[in-house]
Amino acid sequence: MRPSLATVFAVLAVALLLNNCRAAAEWVTCSGIVPMRYRNDKISIMDFGGVGDGKTLNTKAFIEAIYQIEHLRRRGGTLLYIPPGVYLTESFNLTSHMTLYLARGAVIKATTDTEHWPLIAPLPSYGRGRELPGGRYMSFIHGNGLRDVIITGENGTIDGQGEVWWNMWRQRTLPFTRPNLIELINSRSIIISNVIFKNSPFWNIHPVYCSNVVINYVTILAPADSPNTDGIDPDSSTHVCIEDSYISTGDDLVAVKSGWDEYGIAYDRPSHDITIRRVTGSSPFGGIAIGSEASGGIEDVLAEHINLYNMGVGIILKTNIGRGGFIRNITVSNVYIQNARKGIKIAGDVGDHPDNNYNPNALPVVKNVMIKDVWGQGVLQAGLIQGLKNSPFTGICLSNINLRGTTEPRNPPWKCSDVSGAAVQVSPWPCSELTSTYQAGSCSSSF
Repeated sequence: MRPSLATVFAVLAVALLLNNCRAAAEWVTCSGIVPMRYRNDKISIMDFGGVGDGKTLNTKAFIEAIYQIEHLRRRGGTLLYIPPGVYLTESFNLTSHMTLYLARGAVIKATTDTEHWPLIAPLPSYGRGRELPGGRYMSFIHGNGLRDVIITGENGTIDGQGEVWWNMWRQRTLPFTRPNLIELINSRSIIISNVIFKNSPFWNIHPVYCSNVVINYVTILAPADSPNTDGIDPDSSTHVCIEDSYISTGDDLVAVKSGWDEYGIAYDRPSHDITIRRVTGSSPFGGIAIGSEASGGIEDVLAEHINLYNMGVGIILKTNIGRGGFIRNITVSNVYIQNARKGIKIAGDVGDHPDNNYNPNALPVVKNVMIKDVWGQGVLQAGLIQGLKNSPFTGICLSNINLRGTTEPRNPPWKCSDVSGAAVQVSPWPCSELTSTYQAGSCSSSF
Protein backbone atom coordinates (compact mmCIF):
# COMPACT_ATOMS: atom_id res chain seq x y z
CA MET A 1 0.00 0.00 0.00
CA ARG A 2 1.45 3.33 -1.04
CA PRO A 3 1.60 6.15 1.52
CA SER A 4 -0.56 9.22 1.07
CA LEU A 5 1.10 12.46 0.02
CA ALA A 6 0.46 13.84 3.49
CA THR A 7 2.38 10.91 4.96
CA VAL A 8 5.15 11.33 2.40
CA PHE A 9 5.62 14.99 3.27
CA ALA A 10 5.49 14.24 7.00
CA VAL A 11 8.19 11.58 6.66
CA LEU A 12 10.28 13.93 4.54
CA ALA A 13 9.92 16.74 7.05
CA VAL A 14 11.03 14.50 9.92
CA ALA A 15 13.95 13.14 7.90
CA LEU A 16 15.11 16.60 6.94
CA LEU A 17 14.85 17.73 10.55
CA LEU A 18 16.92 14.77 11.71
CA ASN A 19 19.51 15.41 9.05
CA ASN A 20 19.65 19.05 9.97
CA CYS A 21 20.34 18.16 13.58
CA ARG A 22 22.88 15.58 12.53
CA ALA A 23 24.69 18.20 10.51
CA ALA A 24 25.11 20.20 13.70
CA ALA A 25 22.83 22.96 12.50
CA GLU A 26 25.01 23.58 9.44
CA TRP A 27 22.54 23.58 6.55
CA VAL A 28 24.60 23.48 3.39
CA THR A 29 22.86 23.91 0.06
CA CYS A 30 23.78 24.09 -3.60
CA SER A 31 21.60 27.07 -4.39
CA GLY A 32 24.55 29.09 -5.64
CA ILE A 33 25.08 26.72 -8.59
CA VAL A 34 22.01 28.13 -10.36
CA PRO A 35 20.36 31.17 -8.74
CA MET A 36 16.56 31.18 -8.88
CA ARG A 37 15.50 33.75 -11.47
CA TYR A 38 12.41 35.93 -11.12
CA ARG A 39 10.55 36.44 -14.41
CA ASN A 40 8.71 39.75 -14.84
CA ASP A 41 6.94 38.51 -17.97
CA LYS A 42 4.16 36.02 -17.19
CA ILE A 43 1.63 34.19 -19.33
CA SER A 44 -0.97 31.54 -18.47
CA ILE A 45 -1.79 28.35 -20.31
CA MET A 46 -5.38 29.63 -20.22
CA ASP A 47 -4.36 32.46 -22.56
CA PHE A 48 -3.77 29.83 -25.24
CA GLY A 49 -6.97 27.87 -24.78
CA GLY A 50 -5.85 25.59 -21.96
CA VAL A 51 -8.65 23.58 -20.34
CA GLY A 52 -7.99 21.86 -17.02
CA ASP A 53 -10.83 19.36 -17.04
CA GLY A 54 -8.67 16.24 -17.31
CA LYS A 55 -10.29 15.31 -20.63
CA THR A 56 -9.49 18.05 -23.15
CA LEU A 57 -6.17 17.59 -24.96
CA ASN A 58 -3.98 20.64 -24.32
CA THR A 59 -1.03 19.86 -26.61
CA LYS A 60 -1.79 22.80 -28.92
CA ALA A 61 -2.01 25.19 -25.96
CA PHE A 62 1.40 24.14 -24.60
CA ILE A 63 3.06 24.28 -28.01
CA GLU A 64 1.68 27.75 -28.77
CA ALA A 65 2.55 29.14 -25.33
CA ILE A 66 6.12 27.88 -25.52
CA TYR A 67 6.42 29.08 -29.12
CA GLN A 68 5.53 32.59 -27.93
CA ILE A 69 8.12 32.43 -25.16
CA GLU A 70 10.78 31.30 -27.62
CA HIS A 71 10.07 33.90 -30.29
CA LEU A 72 9.15 36.99 -28.27
CA ARG A 73 12.34 36.63 -26.23
CA ARG A 74 11.29 38.87 -23.38
CA ARG A 75 14.16 40.30 -21.38
CA GLY A 76 14.72 38.01 -18.41
CA GLY A 77 12.57 35.26 -19.92
CA THR A 78 8.92 34.34 -19.39
CA LEU A 79 6.97 32.33 -16.82
CA LEU A 80 4.28 29.96 -18.07
CA TYR A 81 1.66 29.65 -15.33
CA ILE A 82 -0.38 26.46 -14.98
CA PRO A 83 -3.41 27.19 -12.74
CA PRO A 84 -5.25 24.55 -10.67
CA GLY A 85 -6.79 21.86 -12.84
CA VAL A 86 -5.80 18.73 -14.73
CA TYR A 87 -4.22 19.46 -18.13
CA LEU A 88 -4.04 16.41 -20.36
CA THR A 89 -1.41 16.71 -23.07
CA GLU A 90 0.90 14.86 -25.39
CA SER A 91 4.65 15.28 -24.96
CA PHE A 92 6.09 18.75 -25.58
CA ASN A 93 9.39 20.63 -25.72
CA LEU A 94 10.52 23.40 -23.43
CA THR A 95 12.57 26.38 -24.58
CA SER A 96 15.34 28.50 -23.07
CA HIS A 97 14.75 31.33 -20.62
CA MET A 98 11.43 30.03 -19.35
CA THR A 99 9.84 28.95 -16.10
CA LEU A 100 7.17 26.26 -16.10
CA TYR A 101 5.20 27.07 -12.94
CA LEU A 102 2.60 24.69 -11.54
CA ALA A 103 0.19 26.20 -9.04
CA ARG A 104 -1.05 24.19 -6.08
CA GLY A 105 -3.62 21.77 -7.47
CA ALA A 106 -2.24 21.95 -11.02
CA VAL A 107 -1.60 18.64 -12.78
CA ILE A 108 0.08 18.22 -16.16
CA LYS A 109 -0.99 14.72 -17.20
CA ALA A 110 0.42 12.66 -20.06
CA THR A 111 -1.89 11.13 -22.61
CA THR A 112 -1.97 7.35 -22.76
CA ASP A 113 -2.00 7.33 -26.56
CA THR A 114 1.26 5.44 -27.03
CA GLU A 115 0.74 4.81 -30.77
CA HIS A 116 1.24 8.49 -31.65
CA TRP A 117 4.04 9.21 -29.17
CA PRO A 118 6.97 10.83 -31.04
CA LEU A 119 10.22 8.94 -31.58
CA ILE A 120 13.70 10.46 -31.28
CA ALA A 121 17.22 9.21 -31.98
CA PRO A 122 19.16 7.23 -29.39
CA LEU A 123 21.66 9.07 -27.23
CA PRO A 124 25.15 8.83 -28.79
CA SER A 125 26.63 7.59 -25.51
CA TYR A 126 24.16 4.69 -25.54
CA GLY A 127 24.10 3.84 -29.24
CA ARG A 128 20.52 2.58 -29.06
CA GLY A 129 17.50 2.80 -26.81
CA ARG A 130 18.24 1.68 -23.28
CA GLU A 131 15.67 -1.11 -23.45
CA LEU A 132 15.49 -1.97 -27.15
CA PRO A 133 17.56 -1.39 -30.32
CA GLY A 134 16.74 1.63 -32.48
CA GLY A 135 15.27 4.95 -31.43
CA ARG A 136 13.30 5.73 -28.33
CA TYR A 137 10.16 7.53 -27.33
CA MET A 138 10.65 11.22 -26.53
CA SER A 139 10.29 12.16 -22.88
CA PHE A 140 6.96 13.60 -21.77
CA ILE A 141 8.59 16.98 -21.07
CA HIS A 142 11.67 17.42 -23.22
CA GLY A 143 14.42 19.89 -24.06
CA ASN A 144 17.65 19.95 -26.05
CA GLY A 145 20.30 22.66 -26.09
CA LEU A 146 18.48 24.82 -23.55
CA ARG A 147 19.72 27.53 -21.19
CA ASP A 148 18.13 28.99 -18.08
CA VAL A 149 15.12 26.70 -17.57
CA ILE A 150 13.13 26.40 -14.35
CA ILE A 151 10.41 23.86 -13.52
CA THR A 152 8.85 24.81 -10.21
CA GLY A 153 5.67 25.86 -8.44
CA GLU A 154 3.57 25.13 -5.39
CA ASN A 155 3.92 21.34 -5.39
CA GLY A 156 1.79 20.86 -8.45
CA THR A 157 2.06 17.48 -10.16
CA ILE A 158 3.51 16.12 -13.39
CA ASP A 159 1.84 12.75 -13.97
CA GLY A 160 3.27 10.40 -16.61
CA GLN A 161 0.38 7.90 -16.43
CA GLY A 162 3.00 5.19 -16.76
CA GLU A 163 0.90 2.12 -16.16
CA VAL A 164 0.13 1.60 -19.85
CA TRP A 165 3.88 1.64 -20.57
CA TRP A 166 4.68 -0.66 -17.64
CA ASN A 167 2.15 -3.17 -18.91
CA MET A 168 3.67 -3.08 -22.40
CA TRP A 169 7.06 -3.78 -20.82
CA ARG A 170 5.66 -6.67 -18.79
CA GLN A 171 3.89 -8.13 -21.82
CA ARG A 172 6.98 -7.62 -24.01
CA THR A 173 5.02 -5.62 -26.58
CA LEU A 174 7.20 -2.48 -26.48
CA PRO A 175 8.48 -1.58 -29.97
CA PHE A 176 10.94 1.02 -28.61
CA THR A 177 12.40 2.21 -25.31
CA ARG A 178 9.87 3.85 -23.02
CA PRO A 179 9.86 7.65 -22.52
CA ASN A 180 11.36 9.36 -19.51
CA LEU A 181 9.12 11.76 -17.63
CA ILE A 182 11.58 14.68 -18.05
CA GLU A 183 14.75 14.62 -20.14
CA LEU A 184 16.97 17.63 -20.77
CA ILE A 185 19.87 17.15 -23.19
CA ASN A 186 22.93 19.39 -23.75
CA SER A 187 21.44 22.01 -21.44
CA ARG A 188 22.71 24.16 -18.61
CA SER A 189 21.49 26.37 -15.77
CA ILE A 190 18.52 24.19 -14.87
CA ILE A 191 16.40 24.30 -11.71
CA ILE A 192 13.74 21.70 -10.89
CA SER A 193 12.05 22.28 -7.54
CA ASN A 194 8.81 22.13 -5.57
CA VAL A 195 7.02 19.78 -7.96
CA ILE A 196 5.57 16.27 -7.50
CA PHE A 197 6.49 13.74 -10.19
CA LYS A 198 4.48 10.56 -10.37
CA ASN A 199 4.01 7.44 -12.46
CA SER A 200 6.81 7.98 -14.95
CA PRO A 201 6.79 5.54 -17.89
CA PHE A 202 10.55 5.01 -17.42
CA TRP A 203 13.21 7.09 -15.63
CA ASN A 204 11.75 10.17 -13.96
CA ILE A 205 14.27 13.02 -14.28
CA HIS A 206 17.15 12.55 -16.71
CA PRO A 207 19.61 15.40 -17.26
CA VAL A 208 22.09 14.14 -19.87
CA TYR A 209 25.13 16.06 -21.21
CA CYS A 210 24.05 18.89 -18.89
CA SER A 211 25.86 21.25 -16.54
CA ASN A 212 24.81 23.39 -13.60
CA VAL A 213 21.68 21.57 -12.57
CA VAL A 214 19.85 21.93 -9.24
CA ILE A 215 17.05 19.53 -8.30
CA ASN A 216 15.59 20.14 -4.86
CA TYR A 217 12.38 19.95 -2.84
CA VAL A 218 10.85 17.46 -5.26
CA THR A 219 8.74 14.41 -4.53
CA ILE A 220 8.97 11.46 -6.92
CA LEU A 221 6.45 8.62 -6.65
CA ALA A 222 5.87 5.36 -8.50
CA PRO A 223 4.67 1.94 -7.32
CA ALA A 224 7.35 -0.39 -6.01
CA ASP A 225 6.61 -2.84 -8.82
CA SER A 226 6.85 -0.26 -11.62
CA PRO A 227 9.78 -1.34 -13.84
CA ASN A 228 12.87 0.87 -14.23
CA THR A 229 11.29 3.99 -12.76
CA ASP A 230 14.57 5.50 -11.50
CA GLY A 231 14.09 8.74 -9.59
CA ILE A 232 16.88 11.07 -10.74
CA ASP A 233 19.62 9.99 -13.17
CA PRO A 234 22.32 12.59 -13.88
CA ASP A 235 24.06 11.21 -16.95
CA SER A 236 27.36 12.46 -18.43
CA SER A 237 26.64 15.69 -16.57
CA THR A 238 28.60 18.03 -14.35
CA HIS A 239 27.92 20.36 -11.44
CA VAL A 240 24.67 18.68 -10.45
CA CYS A 241 23.09 19.08 -7.03
CA ILE A 242 20.21 16.92 -5.79
CA GLU A 243 18.94 17.73 -2.32
CA ASP A 244 16.03 17.90 0.12
CA SER A 245 13.77 15.46 -1.74
CA TYR A 246 11.62 12.37 -1.20
CA ILE A 247 11.74 9.52 -3.73
CA SER A 248 9.76 6.26 -3.65
CA THR A 249 9.96 4.34 -6.93
CA GLY A 250 10.42 0.92 -8.50
CA ASP A 251 14.15 1.27 -9.15
CA ASP A 252 17.21 3.27 -8.01
CA LEU A 253 16.34 6.49 -6.19
CA VAL A 254 19.34 8.36 -7.61
CA ALA A 255 21.64 6.78 -10.20
CA VAL A 256 24.69 8.58 -11.59
CA LYS A 257 25.51 7.40 -15.12
CA SER A 258 27.83 8.21 -18.05
CA GLY A 259 27.13 6.08 -21.09
CA TRP A 260 26.98 2.44 -22.08
CA ASP A 261 29.91 0.24 -23.11
CA GLU A 262 31.65 1.04 -26.43
CA TYR A 263 29.29 3.95 -27.12
CA GLY A 264 29.98 5.60 -23.79
CA ILE A 265 33.70 5.00 -24.16
CA ALA A 266 33.71 6.62 -27.60
CA TYR A 267 31.55 9.57 -26.51
CA ASP A 268 33.92 10.08 -23.54
CA ARG A 269 31.79 12.42 -21.46
CA PRO A 270 32.15 11.78 -17.71
CA SER A 271 29.84 12.71 -14.89
CA HIS A 272 31.62 14.69 -12.20
CA ASP A 273 31.00 17.10 -9.36
CA ILE A 274 27.70 15.52 -8.31
CA THR A 275 26.23 16.28 -4.88
CA ILE A 276 23.34 14.29 -3.37
CA ARG A 277 22.21 15.58 -0.01
CA ARG A 278 19.28 15.07 2.36
CA VAL A 279 17.37 12.57 0.23
CA THR A 280 14.84 10.22 1.81
CA GLY A 281 13.15 7.32 0.10
CA SER A 282 12.41 3.65 -0.49
CA SER A 283 12.83 1.19 -3.37
CA PRO A 284 13.03 -2.56 -3.90
CA PHE A 285 16.28 -1.93 -5.81
CA GLY A 286 18.96 0.67 -5.04
CA GLY A 287 19.10 3.81 -2.95
CA ILE A 288 22.16 5.85 -3.93
CA ALA A 289 23.61 4.20 -7.04
CA ILE A 290 26.67 4.82 -9.18
CA GLY A 291 26.39 3.11 -12.58
CA SER A 292 26.03 0.64 -13.99
CA GLU A 293 26.31 2.66 -17.21
CA ALA A 294 29.58 4.36 -16.36
CA SER A 295 31.66 4.02 -19.52
CA GLY A 296 32.44 7.73 -19.82
CA GLY A 297 33.65 7.79 -16.22
CA ILE A 298 32.18 9.00 -12.92
CA GLU A 299 34.18 10.94 -10.36
CA ASP A 300 33.91 13.41 -7.50
CA VAL A 301 30.52 12.38 -6.15
CA LEU A 302 29.39 13.31 -2.65
CA ALA A 303 26.26 11.76 -1.13
CA GLU A 304 25.46 12.68 2.47
CA HIS A 305 22.63 12.71 4.99
CA ILE A 306 20.57 10.02 3.28
CA ASN A 307 17.61 8.14 4.83
CA LEU A 308 16.62 4.85 3.19
CA TYR A 309 13.69 2.60 4.10
CA ASN A 310 12.55 -0.80 2.80
CA MET A 311 15.38 -1.11 0.33
CA GLY A 312 16.89 -3.71 -1.90
CA VAL A 313 20.42 -2.28 -1.54
CA GLY A 314 21.17 0.93 0.32
CA ILE A 315 24.44 2.06 -1.31
CA ILE A 316 25.45 0.50 -4.62
CA LEU A 317 28.33 1.03 -7.05
CA LYS A 318 27.94 -1.14 -10.12
CA THR A 319 29.84 -1.75 -13.32
CA ASN A 320 30.78 -4.63 -15.61
CA ILE A 321 33.34 -6.10 -17.98
CA GLY A 322 33.12 -4.16 -21.24
CA ARG A 323 32.14 -0.92 -19.51
CA GLY A 324 35.61 0.61 -19.41
CA GLY A 325 35.62 4.04 -17.80
CA PHE A 326 36.19 4.68 -14.12
CA ILE A 327 34.39 5.19 -10.85
CA ARG A 328 36.60 7.14 -8.47
CA ASN A 329 36.66 9.70 -5.70
CA ILE A 330 33.26 8.74 -4.32
CA THR A 331 32.23 9.74 -0.79
CA VAL A 332 29.04 8.53 0.88
CA SER A 333 28.43 9.55 4.48
CA ASN A 334 25.78 9.90 7.16
CA VAL A 335 23.38 7.27 5.86
CA TYR A 336 20.55 5.61 7.78
CA ILE A 337 19.16 2.36 6.38
CA GLN A 338 16.09 0.62 7.78
CA ASN A 339 15.12 -2.77 6.37
CA ALA A 340 17.23 -3.79 3.40
CA ARG A 341 18.39 -6.98 1.74
CA LYS A 342 21.91 -5.57 1.56
CA GLY A 343 23.48 -2.47 3.06
CA ILE A 344 26.43 -1.86 0.70
CA LYS A 345 27.24 -3.37 -2.69
CA ILE A 346 30.20 -2.59 -4.94
CA ALA A 347 30.23 -5.02 -7.83
CA GLY A 348 31.81 -5.56 -11.24
CA ASP A 349 29.26 -7.97 -12.67
CA VAL A 350 26.13 -5.82 -12.88
CA GLY A 351 24.20 -4.67 -15.94
CA ASP A 352 23.70 -5.84 -19.49
CA HIS A 353 25.28 -4.81 -22.80
CA PRO A 354 23.81 -2.89 -25.74
CA ASP A 355 25.04 -5.47 -28.26
CA ASN A 356 27.79 -8.01 -28.82
CA ASN A 357 30.27 -5.42 -30.05
CA TYR A 358 31.49 -4.39 -26.62
CA ASN A 359 35.17 -4.94 -25.87
CA PRO A 360 35.64 -7.63 -23.20
CA ASN A 361 39.07 -6.14 -22.49
CA ALA A 362 37.54 -2.76 -21.61
CA LEU A 363 37.77 -3.15 -17.85
CA PRO A 364 36.47 -0.46 -15.51
CA VAL A 365 38.66 1.09 -12.83
CA VAL A 366 37.06 1.49 -9.41
CA LYS A 367 39.15 3.23 -6.77
CA ASN A 368 39.08 5.70 -3.91
CA VAL A 369 35.65 5.04 -2.47
CA MET A 370 34.92 6.29 1.05
CA ILE A 371 31.78 5.08 2.82
CA LYS A 372 31.48 6.34 6.37
CA ASP A 373 29.04 7.03 9.19
CA VAL A 374 26.41 4.51 8.13
CA TRP A 375 23.91 3.03 10.54
CA GLY A 376 21.30 0.45 9.68
CA GLN A 377 18.85 -1.94 11.23
CA GLY A 378 16.99 -4.81 9.67
CA VAL A 379 19.80 -5.21 7.12
CA LEU A 380 19.93 -8.87 6.07
CA GLN A 381 23.49 -8.75 4.69
CA ALA A 382 25.93 -6.00 5.54
CA GLY A 383 27.78 -5.91 2.26
CA LEU A 384 29.22 -7.40 -0.89
CA ILE A 385 32.33 -6.04 -2.61
CA GLN A 386 33.21 -7.96 -5.74
CA GLY A 387 35.95 -6.55 -7.93
CA LEU A 388 37.30 -7.91 -11.20
CA LYS A 389 40.18 -10.36 -11.32
CA ASN A 390 42.07 -8.32 -13.92
CA SER A 391 41.00 -4.97 -12.50
CA PRO A 392 40.72 -5.20 -8.71
CA PHE A 393 38.89 -2.42 -6.88
CA THR A 394 41.34 -0.39 -4.79
CA GLY A 395 41.15 2.21 -2.07
CA ILE A 396 37.80 1.01 -0.75
CA CYS A 397 37.47 2.52 2.69
CA LEU A 398 34.74 1.79 5.26
CA SER A 399 34.60 3.83 8.45
CA ASN A 400 32.18 3.97 11.38
CA ILE A 401 29.59 1.59 9.95
CA ASN A 402 27.09 -0.40 11.99
CA LEU A 403 24.64 -2.57 10.05
CA ARG A 404 22.41 -4.70 12.22
CA GLY A 405 20.41 -7.59 10.85
CA THR A 406 19.57 -11.27 11.06
CA THR A 407 22.50 -12.89 9.30
CA GLU A 408 22.38 -16.64 8.77
CA PRO A 409 25.60 -18.70 9.08
CA ARG A 410 25.31 -19.73 5.42
CA ASN A 411 25.02 -16.09 4.43
CA PRO A 412 28.09 -14.33 5.88
CA PRO A 413 27.73 -10.63 6.70
CA TRP A 414 30.33 -9.64 4.09
CA LYS A 415 31.48 -11.19 0.83
CA CYS A 416 34.59 -9.79 -0.87
CA SER A 417 36.85 -10.63 -3.76
CA ASP A 418 39.46 -8.78 -5.84
CA VAL A 419 39.39 -5.72 -3.62
CA SER A 420 41.78 -3.89 -1.33
CA GLY A 421 41.19 -1.15 1.19
CA ALA A 422 40.64 -0.52 4.86
CA ALA A 423 38.00 -0.72 7.53
CA VAL A 424 37.72 1.17 10.81
CA GLN A 425 34.95 0.65 13.36
CA VAL A 426 32.81 -1.54 11.13
CA SER A 427 30.20 -3.92 12.58
CA PRO A 428 29.79 -6.68 11.65
CA TRP A 429 33.50 -6.84 10.90
CA PRO A 430 34.12 -6.99 7.15
CA CYS A 431 36.26 -9.32 5.11
CA SER A 432 40.03 -9.45 5.53
CA GLU A 433 40.68 -7.83 2.13
CA LEU A 434 39.66 -4.50 3.65
CA THR A 435 42.43 -4.52 6.23
CA SER A 436 45.40 -5.48 4.10
CA THR A 437 46.43 -2.41 2.13
CA TYR A 438 45.91 0.79 4.09
CA GLN A 439 46.68 1.71 7.62
CA ALA A 440 43.58 2.38 9.67
CA GLY A 441 44.28 6.11 9.79
CA SER A 442 43.73 6.48 6.08
CA CYS A 443 40.02 5.90 6.59
CA SER A 444 39.76 9.01 8.70
CA SER A 445 40.60 11.37 5.85
CA SER A 446 39.17 12.01 2.43
CA PHE A 447 40.97 11.02 -0.73
